[in-house]
Amino acid sequence: MTPQLIDPFQRAVTYLRVSVTDRCDFRCVYCMSENMTFLPKAELLTLEELDRMCSAFIGLGVEKLRITGGEPLVRKGIMTFFDAMSRHLDSGALKELTLTTNGSQLERYAADLYAAGVRRVNVSLDTLDDEKFARITRWGRLPQVLRGIDAAQAAGLRVKINVVALKDFNEDELFRIAEWCAERDMDLTFIEVMPMGDLGNEDRVGQYWSLADVRAELAGRYTLTDLAERTGGPARYVRLEETGQKIGFITPLSHNFCESCNRVRMTCTGQLYLCLGQEDMADLRAPLRISEDDSALIEAIHKAIGLKPKGHDFDYSRQQADGQVSRHMSHTGG
Repeated sequence: MTPQLIDPFQRAVTYLRVSVTDRCDFRCVYCMSENMTFLPKAELLTLEELDRMCSAFIGLGVEKLRITGGEPLVRKGIMTFFDAMSRHLDSGALKELTLTTNGSQLERYAADLYAAGVRRVNVSLDTLDDEKFARITRWGRLPQVLRGIDAAQAAGLRVKINVVALKDFNEDELFRIAEWCAERDMDLTFIEVMPMGDLGNEDRVGQYWSLADVRAELAGRYTLTDLAERTGGPARYVRLEETGQKIGFITPLSHNFCESCNRVRMTCTGQLYLCLGQEDMADLRAPLRISEDDSALIEAIHKAIGLKPKGHDFDYSRQQADGQVSRHMSHTGG
């Protein structure tokens, strides 16, 4: 399918990340406040509306659909949506249907996800220490997530572990996490903490651990080979020759990857954010609901893509979280 969504900088938008809920069963310190006020359920797109919205984007050349939250698997009836999206995989219009999850519900849903055509999942996991995991997630319990990962692998899903690099938190676990992933044949990606949302006393500059430093530490123990591979996302990859595993680095702060950006993010209320690090957004819920015909929606999508900015402004170099955006990560979609 020829991409029809071309932004002002001649980048084809072929990747849509969709938040299906702002709710989560964890309260990770860099993502949510502990006492969150969630959106009224009436404001959320229904599962049928999510189907229409995603199908419209797929009709315009989107080939990769990633489901996010909040925690997507806590949305009531969410498997009906995954099952519905599988028709686009069957037709060949959609090349990949995947999700990012905290892993808490994978034990329950892994087999169903595989049956719906999901082949890869990203699991957010910042520590392998029970006490530290409980502290950073506030409400989470590590054994539940580990059972979910077991279930995902047993179902045939390829698992990638996403680790937010946090200074003075998981620095001492760098090699342990890398070797744990290697032993289980799981890919691993490190992510720099981003200045998203008003989280009270959370010190974003103090949390920031540059991935240049992470890479340097890995290079002190392993032989790193840069890979040309791209998966449609912002990660840059290396191979650890001693283990054979692939490790990715997502560096929105120490390295701006916007020149190749091919993605947009839609919230569970139908707001389309054109850049993770900008406040610019377009409301697609109104044109979706104005008619059962999709012509107004498609026109609104084209108009929105025409406003996609060149890049974000995240910057910690001046010892403050420049470029910070006010919305929580859980609102935009992780």
